Amino acid sequence: MDLLCVEHVTKRYATHTALHDVSLAIPRGAVYGLLGPNGAGKTTLIRIINRITAPDEGRVLLGGRCLAPEDVRRIGYLPEERGLYKKMKVGEQALYFAQLKGLSKREAALRLKRWFEKFGIAGWWDKKVEELSKGMAQKVQFIVTVLHEPELLIFDEPFSGFDPVNANLLKNEILALRDAGATIVFSTHNMSSVEEVCDHITLIDRSRNILSGAVDEIRRRHGQNLFRLEYRGDEAALRRALAGRCEVVASGGDLPAEGAAVVLHASTEGLPELQSLTVHVADDAALRGVIAAANETVALRSFAEQIPSMNDIFIRAVDGSL
Repeated sequence: MDLLCVEHVTKRYATHTALHDVSLAIPRGAVYGLLGPNGAGKTTLIRIINRITAPDEGRVLLGGRCLAPEDVRRIGYLPEERGLYKKMKVGEQALYFAQLKGLSKREAALRLKRWFEKFGIAGWWDKKVEELSKGMAQKVQFIVTVLHEPELLIFDEPFSGFDPVNANLLKNEILALRDAGATIVFSTHNMSSVEEVCDHITLIDRSRNILSGAVDEIRRRHGQNLFRLEYRGDEAALRRALAGRCEVVASGGDLPAEGAAVVLHASTEGLPELQSLTVHVADDAALRGVIAAANETVALRSFAEQIPSMNDIFIRAVDGSL
């Protein structure tokens, strides 16, 4: 069941159309990536979902009904532009924001204590925000965003300002929140984090939704029938055996092996160094013949489909070559 549905949303600013007829459905309990180049319309859509601005056309449904003012308490929003008051102390500011979201001061203090201890920042309670680094302030704002345990969490570039260790900590917390039942919208330019964290994505470009679906399904759907063979033997003989069956597009380490591999020889002790070819096979019907010809000619160790990365798909979709 979908928690959030965006239906035919259009938003204009004077002569500029920020969103044009955008629709998407976010499954309950998913981590949903909202992707796109700068200026594509992602932030405008996030602001509409948060009721910061309203669409000119279309509607947004939360839990099957039109988004209402009181629904903002069901949403936690971490914007890309940080919003902490620099002169206030960290603890009093966190308590203030928690109470704005409906928590009592006592309950807010208990939850904040647990989160501060989890993130190793208990000693920051009496520091002023202006004393914190960008990454430290980001931790505080993340805690404030999730503290009231909303159904829907929206993170806009959440890893900005984090070193790899703290980015990994945050990633694990996002996945834990999903496992605890939260639905998460995740806007980012970091395609590797999309593959690590997101279940589904929508790619917005030039104000339109140009690609939506489950991450694994999209990656497989937009593969280019490329396969990598790893083998021991004579490359020239292998190329002759494959002639007419497929096209050799790379040799050696030109393309990384990624995807489900059929491993044919597992033992490597005392054997010559592995070689590789990357081939384009026209269709599924030709695959068996390619594998058979290779296996008769060389010691074929593995045969793996090259699944494109989300970064490759993003670039191809935006430049129109997908």
